[in-house]
Amino acid sequence: MEKQLLTMTKQFSILPATESDAATILDLIRQLSVYEKLEHMVTGNEAMLRTALFGAKPSCECVIAREDEKPIGFALFFTTFSTFLCKPGLYLEDLFVIPTARGHGHGKALLKYLAALARERNCGRFEWRVLDWNTPSIEFYKSLGAAILPEWHLVRMTEGEFSALAGEQKC
Repeated sequence: MEKQLLTMTKQFSILPATESDAATILDLIRQLSVYEKLEHMVTGNEAMLRTALFGAKPSCECVIAREDEKPIGFALFFTTFSTFLCKPGLYLEDLFVIPTARGHGHGKALLKYLAALARERNCGRFEWRVLDWNTPSIEFYKSLGAAILPEWHLVRMTEGEFSALAGEQKC
């Protein structure tokens, strides 16, 4: 799926990432981490990202938004599965638009692109998380018709915890 349109005098496109985009995506991830005040958590590198996106068994996908061929945002996502619906789902791990490109509909365009992809893939759900302090994003998502589910809590184990649970002490 490819989306291209002309906005004012600038050419805007959303295209699936290619292997040569790995450094660009990692740079956008680092910019996102600064915005979310989580830059200390970015430990991945370009080789790891390339393997995750384009290796023998890709674990995620990515699309890049460009304005006049300059990367201005990305959405990284993967397939999930709903046992209740017996259908796949699309999970948006990260969506980011650089600050200078915000307010022009690029974030909405990325979400519309993924919503169309979820429909094309016969998904039962399109889901993502938002930080509780990120009021502008929460309001934006609500304006698009998304529901914020306060009754669900994120449960997480990092590598050390799940290795310990599996019986391999790595903490």
